[in-house]
Amino acid sequence: MLVVGFPTGAFQANCYLVAAGEGEPCVIIDPGQDAAEPVAEAVRKHRLSPVAALLTHGHIDHTFSVAPICDGNDMPAWIHPEDREMLNDPMKGISQDGAALFGGRFEMREPNEVRELSDGADLDLAGLSLTVDHTPGHTRGSVVFRSELAEGGRVMFAGDTLFAGSIGRTDLPGGDPRTMTRTLRTKMLPLPDDTVVLPGHGPSTTIGRERASNPFLLDLDDPRTTGPNRGL
Repeated sequence: MLVVGFPTGAFQANCYLVAAGEGEPCVIIDPGQDAAEPVAEAVRKHRLSPVAALLTHGHIDHTFSVAPICDGNDMPAWIHPEDREMLNDPMKGISQDGAALFGGRFEMREPNEVRELSDGADLDLAGLSLTVDHTPGHTRGSVVFRSELAEGGRVMFAGDTLFAGSIGRTDLPGGDPRTMTRTLRTKMLPLPDDTVVLPGHGPSTTIGRERASNPFLLDLDDPRTTGPNRGL
């Protein structure tokens, strides 16, 4: 698997191009602010052919460039239905401080073609097999994309659900700390330790590293050893 990643925009949100290898079709995950030029450069450098944009959630720092990139390549964007409204009205998911970094109120629109993601769906795109997990908490429609690598191992594109040493904030519209706790317990902790986590911000990590050191995971019961979550 070829993964090309780089931070974009005022919030340094990570955008990823993912393909089976050089010269192959690819998907673009979270094309944020000012992503169009580096995406085009990566496509040229690695001789890739974009076939879809996958959005981990609807926040503008992850979706800012999705319409021009999708429409320019005649390809669909995929997003969970709970976050789809933010493609047309990004202010529904952003704080006033965040809006100021993007120049205040502004308009966006959906790409010409939008397809909706569902929990547990298996996507076969660009020669890749990606499993969708609905991971609400940061937003109602947050998802992660998981894949098993042909060369061995596992990778997860985590969006703003899980970071190295932290998790996504839950104080923005659509966020909920109780829901995030359930997501972390039932969707993150059960994953194998060797799962490489490519987050929406910051450096990569692994589930094993976060299980051992992330303060937001340390106090959670691991469903692999304790059974069903309790009371959530």
